[in-house]
Amino acid sequence: MPVRATRIIAFDVNETLLDLAALDPLFTEAFGSASVRAQWFGQMLQLAFTGGLAGSYVDFSSAQEAALTMMAEIHGAELTTATRDSVRETMRSLPAHPEVDGALAALRASPSALVALTNSPLDVAGAQLTNAGLAHHFDAILSADTVQALKPARAAYELVARSCDVPLDEVRLVAAHAWDVSGALAAGCAAAFVARAGKVPSPLGLQPDVVGRDLADVADMLLAAG
Repeated sequence: MPVRATRIIAFDVNETLLDLAALDPLFTEAFGSASVRAQWFGQMLQLAFTGGLAGSYVDFSSAQEAALTMMAEIHGAELTTATRDSVRETMRSLPAHPEVDGALAALRASPSALVALTNSPLDVAGAQLTNAGLAHHFDAILSADTVQALKPARAAYELVARSCDVPLDEVRLVAAHAWDVSGALAAGCAAAFVARAGKVPSPLGLQPDVVGRDLADVADMLLAAG
């Protein structure tokens, strides 16, 4: 059933809401350094995006596994089945960043409808938000995997508009990734950037009208704007 509200706020999930640092002990044990986690996540994005650009869709879970294989080869590490399973399971049970629950609760009390929009498969997204205690904040949980066009492809943002029965310009994306924000803006959505540590907006193209240091900051600005 379509979600109807004055505004639709769509949230990216990984890194924007959930803290990938929970994976660091696994990467330290497997590769000798927690820094490999960021390399792995970047490689996962590259594989997924390359598939889309080349016209050969790669789902996020497959990209995750392939990126682990590449990291093992790059760093000369041997990954056991148990380690791979642990990464997969930890991705499904990541904790939320500390301020996220309160920020979502504040936005939930506003006239806006809240939607999760992730590149992760729908079953993973549901598990992540449930395990993090956030699922109850959302009117809908949507996965770009269902349209086989991962963000920042336009079709991913169109999924939100279509599911909520609103035009694209009534959708606002909130994300901690420059590529995601740029994709949303190019599709005709509004956007808010969550400037988590090491994250900055792209200086190219359209710019988000809201930039905050964390989700609480972003929520305050959105609520103040009315």
